[in-house]
Amino acid sequence: MAPKVLVSDKLSPTAVQIFRDNGIEVDFEPDLGKDKLELLKRIGEYDGLAIRSATKVTEKILANATNLKVIGRAGIGVDNVDLNAASRKGVIVMNTPFGNSITTAEHAIAMMFAVARQIPEASASTHAGKWEKSKFMGVELTGKTLGLIGSGNIGSIVASRALGLKMKVVAYDPFLSEERAADLGVKKVELDDLLKLADFITLHVPKTDKTAGMINAEAIAKMKPGVRIINCARGGLVDEDELAAALKSGHVAGAAFDVFAVEPATDSPLFNLPNVVATPHLGAATTEAQENVALQVAEQISDYLNNGAVTNAINMPSITAEEAPILSPFVKLASHLGAFVGQMTEEAIESINILYDGKVSEMNTKALNSAAIAGVMKAQNPEVNMVSAPVLAIERGIKCSTTTQEKSGVFDSFIKLTVKTPTSERTIAGTVFSDGKPRFIQIKGINIDAEVGRHMLYTTNEDVPGIIGTLGQTMGESGVNIANFTLGRKDAGKDAIALLYLDAQPPAEVLEKLKTTGMFQQIKPLEFDVA
Repeated sequence: MAPKVLVSDKLSPTAVQIFRDNGIEVDFEPDLGKDKLELLKRIGEYDGLAIRSATKVTEKILANATNLKVIGRAGIGVDNVDLNAASRKGVIVMNTPFGNSITTAEHAIAMMFAVARQIPEASASTHAGKWEKSKFMGVELTGKTLGLIGSGNIGSIVASRALGLKMKVVAYDPFLSEERAADLGVKKVELDDLLKLADFITLHVPKTDKTAGMINAEAIAKMKPGVRIINCARGGLVDEDELAAALKSGHVAGAAFDVFAVEPATDSPLFNLPNVVATPHLGAATTEAQENVALQVAEQISDYLNNGAVTNAINMPSITAEEAPILSPFVKLASHLGAFVGQMTEEAIESINILYDGKVSEMNTKALNSAAIAGVMKAQNPEVNMVSAPVLAIERGIKCSTTTQEKSGVFDSFIKLTVKTPTSERTIAGTVFSDGKPRFIQIKGINIDAEVGRHMLYTTNEDVPGIIGTLGQTMGESGVNIANFTLGRKDAGKDAIALLYLDAQPPAEVLEKLKTTGMFQQIKPLEFDVA
């Protein structure tokens, strides 16, 4: 029986034809995604689901998806899909990460022009029969400094266009290397310096715990008077109330927003301010972009349903059925090693080396490389997956290399990850024991035997008395339960490390208490996906 796909959002007729040309039965019902009850009732019929943003794939929908094998999102963001529920259900979730990059970048440039020359207000005034030529005094872009927050795929295109306009471009991106910055023609700076230098600021980062509200009153106070801010990335990166206050005071001369903290945005502190340009999330809304992502998602779903090929998967690695039983535990290990280093690293990464020792060196190291690199980069960009991570690493000028060697020690297999930045080098190694569980076996050259927990606390210190007592007492007084802990040291009185397994992430005040003891060189809460 031919696979069956439901297209529940608006996709181009060409994409629908791609399914049919690949021998897949397709139901094209572009309004069905808006009818939750009908979708819930019918989802069990389908092997594949092709969506945009209107269809909400909830845990409840997935519970009824008895035959569903793959969800394809025509676009980047998958906020409308419950990824955890999909993973538990064994449903692959794919996106199309690069199909609308040019369109989104062009919209950011268009918004910059619009706010610089007050085009929407001037247009409305002229349509109203007024001729207020002296009212709309704008500024040139030529010679101005553009502050680029995020220099990934979209950000780098914006930089290219801005340089073509003879702007100066400074960029802040934790993963941007000096070499990649030089290739882009931009100057790499820290965020505070960008805020002080920029005449225009444009954001191109995902929304994470670190980036949410990153442009707030404190950040705005560091900006030049008369700065203009553009956000075509994600709603919630900018505190809209605090930006509105700065716009009213005149410290910020203008803003152009395509995305808002709450969408659909029917109300916002930015609405009805004369120096704000607002559009309804049009970043990807061009004929070309919509066509590109639609065709791409149809090809990807068809290829998976017919051939088992996995492309641009968010929630699973590219592994063949034959490899899966052996490789999957090592994919988890590589991802955990990367996640450890990624959460520890807050500056530009210059290189990543993955060493495979023993039997693992004969496995599908390409998938393992992708898992390790994705683990490193997810700390800064949760939307990174195993497919996009190597591409994004290249874009940021990160040199990725692989080393393989025959068994060199007591373990049949181990993976060692080394990440270099301009000021440091971090190493961590791990293996998979006979129980199939990944374990950390060496951190900073210190041998250790540590399972991977969801919530962990990593500390480094000199090997002196009182460390265990201080950790236990501080956690106990703050009501933080320690489920387990592991210690390691090089030699007596030398460098030592500790890994605590906690029931939940420790509050900031607990970390501050530990810092004030002066006993620890590093204190870092870590979180791992151990599902």
